[in-house]
Amino acid sequence: MRTDELDYDLPPELIAQHPASRRDESRLLVYSRASGEVRHCVFRELADVVPPETLVVVNDTRVVPARIRIDEPRGEVLLLERLAGDEWEALARPSRRLRAGRRYGPVELLESLGEGRWRVRLAGEPDGETPLPPYITEPLREPERYQTVYARESGSAAAPTAGLHFTPELLARFDVERVTLHVGLDTFRPLAVDDLAEHHLHGERYEVSAEAWERIRAAQRVLAVGTTTTRVLETLARGAPLSGRTELFITPGFEFRRVDALLTNFHLPRSTLLALVMAFAGVEETRRLYRLAVTERYRFYSFGDATLLL
Repeated sequence: MRTDELDYDLPPELIAQHPASRRDESRLLVYSRASGEVRHCVFRELADVVPPETLVVVNDTRVVPARIRIDEPRGEVLLLERLAGDEWEALARPSRRLRAGRRYGPVELLESLGEGRWRVRLAGEPDGETPLPPYITEPLREPERYQTVYARESGSAAAPTAGLHFTPELLARFDVERVTLHVGLDTFRPLAVDDLAEHHLHGERYEVSAEAWERIRAAQRVLAVGTTTTRVLETLARGAPLSGRTELFITPGFEFRRVDALLTNFHLPRSTLLALVMAFAGVEETRRLYRLAVTERYRFYSFGDATLLL
């Protein structure tokens, strides 16, 4: 698949700059892969459209306050992943003006890893700002709105945004199981190749308890909340250990072995996440859904609306 096949036209005003006033008031586009039927709902109606006997699997990672401003030169360090002890992998800018061995606020740069990535040493625990994506330009009044209500395991550089729509009351209506995948570099790294086959995903850490995987493996039907949850489940379904790193890159033609339904937001053009959605729903079907979402004025990206693919 060529990267330009992941393009689509999106009016800038449809990029959501803030979350809905209440989490479950976002809109929900429901698509049946079997019939081709499309329904327009509100997210609080999710329990009414998910088939019975469905196990809902969520990613309980928690976003680290990982954006650390630096004054001279003016820029920032974005913590991506703890390596060991007080050492982290990070993105730093302006990378060309930064020097190994120098300290910038609480961060000491140890080694350049290329592509703007650095191995750094952090004094203390992360105590920066919420690392919002670059397409969100308005300040976030409530940092907890960039966390899911079930976030527990700290370690992500970005939120698993499909889960941002749940309230505790709505979540309680489902049979829920948890996995953990800490979102890292590839959330921020655009596709820079013409052919998807040439793109390599950086590994991301995941962990699933034996009890959780046994329930997921035996479930009659599984709804994965988000692309990160999907990658964990499909990694395990291929015999991977219950904890480790996954580099699974899901593109059209992929055989899904454990995910029966997918709940996700609307993703950026030319992104690995959009490729995953196309693999699940079909290339032309996804293009049709995205055109419809634009026509119906759905809100896109992290704080935008959701789609349920059945």
